[in-house]
Amino acid sequence: MNDPLPGTPPPPPDVRAPLRDGLRFAFGTLTVLPARITRWDRPAARTGMACAPLAGLVVGLCAAALGGVLLLLGAGPLLAAVAAVAVPAALTRGLHLDGLADTADGLGSAKPAETALRIMKQSDIGPFGVISLVLVLLLQTAALAEIYADSWTRGALAAVLSAVAARTALTLACRAGVPPARYEGLGAAVAGAVPTGTATAVAALTAAAAGCAALPLGLPAAAQHALAVLVALAAAELLLRRCVRRFDGVTGDVFGALAETAATTSLVVLALG
Repeated sequence: MNDPLPGTPPPPPDVRAPLRDGLRFAFGTLTVLPARITRWDRPAARTGMACAPLAGLVVGLCAAALGGVLLLLGAGPLLAAVAAVAVPAALTRGLHLDGLADTADGLGSAKPAETALRIMKQSDIGPFGVISLVLVLLLQTAALAEIYADSWTRGALAAVLSAVAARTALTLACRAGVPPARYEGLGAAVAGAVPTGTATAVAALTAAAAGCAALPLGLPAAAQHALAVLVALAAAELLLRRCVRRFDGVTGDVFGALAETAATTSLVVLALG
């Protein structure tokens, strides 16, 4: 899953920024939470995108907290699910959803790469984008409502896991060998920044942590949660490869689409259990 994609630049030198600067980079670029970015360079991007799952953990905990509060106040699983799905959108200013819509429009345009990238930069959303947004939000809400109906504990854990899996997909997408489609914007700043070994280790640790977090629910639940992360990352990887072939690289919009794909896939896997 982590082999370099064809026609990509060599791996970057293994130079990292301090953890504090990396965390500021991760939270400052992936959330609206107050985090003043102190460095905007490749070492900061390398450390920051390796820390992306930690930003997802905070976002997921906020989503789980709101869903739990509503359940305690007497709300049903559907309302709790809607609130939990809304929190990540709010904490990213909807950028990942916007990226999903733009990527869907670019992929669906059947235009050459340069034209498709121009379509993705336009401020309006086309039919492919609208359909993708509706289906993804419905899938996330329906899956999470079903999980909440089974258990508020499983629902809270699912909300956290989906947010972490979404950001872990970004770490993998930033691995060495994945080129930027443009040489401007966030995509160019982080593309290829994370060494492949680091990205693979982060993915493995995330899956292991998901399984350990679900251990109190039993071994089958632990295995299912670890599997949900792996399947989510595999789905994001398929989309990543499609986008690299289609656009000759990745953009900030593609990263948003990858995050939403991973989050949705993880919730569906958990709902199937």
